[in-house]
Amino acid sequence: MGPHPAVAAIRLAVRRVLHDLLTEHDRAPAAVPREFPPSSRLRSSREVPPPPPLVLVACSGGADSMALASALAFEAPRLGIGAGGVTVDHGLQPGSEDRAAEVVQRLRELGLDPVDSVAVTVGRAGGPEAAARDARYAALDTAAERHGAAAVLLGHTRDDQAETVLLGLARGSGIRSLSGMAAVSGAGGRYRRPFLELDRQTARKACMVQSLPVWDDPHNADPAYTRSRLRHEGLPALEKALGKGVVEALARTARLSRDDADALDSWASQAEATVRDAAGLLECAKLYALPPAVRRRVLRRAAIEAGATAGSLFARHIEEIDRLITGWRGQGAINLPGKVVARRQGGRLVIRQG
Repeated sequence: MGPHPAVAAIRLAVRRVLHDLLTEHDRAPAAVPREFPPSSRLRSSREVPPPPPLVLVACSGGADSMALASALAFEAPRLGIGAGGVTVDHGLQPGSEDRAAEVVQRLRELGLDPVDSVAVTVGRAGGPEAAARDARYAALDTAAERHGAAAVLLGHTRDDQAETVLLGLARGSGIRSLSGMAAVSGAGGRYRRPFLELDRQTARKACMVQSLPVWDDPHNADPAYTRSRLRHEGLPALEKALGKGVVEALARTARLSRDDADALDSWASQAEATVRDAAGLLECAKLYALPPAVRRRVLRRAAIEAGATAGSLFARHIEEIDRLITGWRGQGAINLPGKVVARRQGGRLVIRQG
């Protein structure tokens, strides 16, 4: 008799990601041992294959990440892949250090090694949720680099994806926000999200049938947090009004939006070189001729290259820059995040700090 359907589903999702990582690993160039001098043609030809990859799971102790950890612990040894874990202590709740220690113990009991607990200090920039996220990813990046991990697995589910799409829709920040979370993201494709096609209930069921203890973060039920209100009030209200299937439809919207956004980004990257003069300045007339969706992407890229903070650069900022192209009436400079200024001068768009 095979595993419970929920367990089989999470294992299959992880197995697919690990196969992708192995394929990427096999394509990596083999190394030549340092003890063989380059002058020795015979010895230098003896290449050493790269060591088996190490994959870490980011685990909070919640149902999603515990289910992910259990699936990684089961699948990785069967594929010859190293498997470890890391938990981040945000220090936002009493006893968080003890909770992190418990998660470390549970990961080790699953057979994961190495296992790290990393304490972080959460700032205030961008609000509590954004600040905690920034601190968490910085800690995960550090852990991955310290251990030389090929990837870090994250337990975001289809429900998380639906919430992210709705948050992007509420911000009115364009199709890229509607594309939600990517299955592969981060520098070099470091972050992998195997569960984006699985619902939250499947992960919780997998933990239950495997008798895995889970920790329910009280922040996830705290109405002070936007995502919590969306999860417990917004999405249920939408399902009541529109019927079941809202989460699946939003996740599908994310996939379709990502394909469209990727295509437009590629178009904008190619178009950018055609709208600059010999000095590298953007020419307003050539920008005007571009489709609006492509032009705004060129403007966003230019602002970020000039030093504007990407996370603080919103659609309204890009619209204001765009009016320098499409609605020019001698208006003044546009102030952007990161102390960047955009202004129109002599038919050119100048974007620079200060």
